[in-house]
Amino acid sequence: MIRRQRLAAGVCALLAALTAGLAVPAPAAADETEQAAPKVELVLDVSGSMRTRDIDGGTRMAAAKQAFNEVLDATPEEVRLGIRTLGANYRGNDRKTGCKDTAQLYPVGPLDRTEAKTAVATLAPTGWTPIGPALQKAAADLDGGDGTRRIVLISDGEDTCQPLDPCEVAREIAAKGIGLTIDTLGLVPDAKTRDQLSCIADATGGTYTSVQHKEELTDRVGQLVDRAADPVVSPVATEGASECTKAPSVKSGLYTDREEFGQQRWYKVDLEPGQELRASVSVSDDRAVNPDYGVLLRAVTLHGREIVRGEAAGNGRTDVVSTGLRYPKPESDDDSATAETVCLQVTNSFSAAAGVKTTPGLPLELTVDVVDGPSKAGDVASFGLGRGWWLLGALVLAGFVAGLLWGWLSRWRVAVWRTN
Repeated sequence: MIRRQRLAAGVCALLAALTAGLAVPAPAAADETEQAAPKVELVLDVSGSMRTRDIDGGTRMAAAKQAFNEVLDATPEEVRLGIRTLGANYRGNDRKTGCKDTAQLYPVGPLDRTEAKTAVATLAPTGWTPIGPALQKAAADLDGGDGTRRIVLISDGEDTCQPLDPCEVAREIAAKGIGLTIDTLGLVPDAKTRDQLSCIADATGGTYTSVQHKEELTDRVGQLVDRAADPVVSPVATEGASECTKAPSVKSGLYTDREEFGQQRWYKVDLEPGQELRASVSVSDDRAVNPDYGVLLRAVTLHGREIVRGEAAGNGRTDVVSTGLRYPKPESDDDSATAETVCLQVTNSFSAAAGVKTTPGLPLELTVDVVDGPSKAGDVASFGLGRGWWLLGALVLAGFVAGLLWGWLSRWRVAVWRTN
């Protein structure tokens, strides 16, 4: 009888323990879920030039605010989103003070949409353009955790706080190996701004987009925020070849390899008409190397013709050099058009310090992204001149009309001279 009572009590205790375990999740699992949450920080240029009225009849600042409000409404629940500004608070002319003008408008964390929108509504174009310092602070805002981390930088001008080069800042962020991507958007950019924002994006494997309309800005920012919620891509070990014809075929993904000092590694990517290839590579020195080194990434045809290249140099300040490229393959009216094989060539100019082993090779990380190509003329990567085609056409037409007028006037003057 006593044995039966003890057995019954033991069974009841076991059932109670199992019930409690099922009812209350373990704290460790909750922490792991929180750590895996994707993080995004929107970095907005609020410098004085954002008052310019050239986006659909309104100011650049108004377009940015509208885009932010719509993106905040559509942000996935699992994304931890923050907002940082640059040039939003200091109105003076002291360059040293102006180059420190970056602040976190809304902290990275669970999104309170009303609070975030209220904060954005208070912004007014004010001061300088300290892009480099803002990127440094944004990287610190996103530090920690295992989830994807992304900075989305929106600016209408180049950095005004040299010699802190924002491209070098982006390379240093990539060199830390924290898996942080920087995407950039240029609001009606000039050539210098476009080059600088492209350089920042390429350094971390991000993307650059030229924006001239409110809808384009809203759509692009929304896409980048949604992309942060995508699952983390696990790197795949691969082995590049010594020539293109023997190279392994790779698709969209993250690949790791090792490359000897001064060696070339080749990989192949198939690209359909209307698609765009975005590729970036990072080579790290995991041992003592001589200063002054570089990395070259080339996209070439099977016949060896270069299509586009990306290159970056280092001087010993970082232990990783990163560069990237973009190649949009134009759409074809021919239904029988086939895919094009693009060869990616990775070359480094590292040299080993005295007494340092050269094997195994240096760690290499290759990111390949094949996406639907841009279809609007506003995307510089697709059409080169972007909406400048309209200006070019207007200039050609104006030149033609001017030529006709000049010819008519010349003939009229000759006729008058003969008459007199």
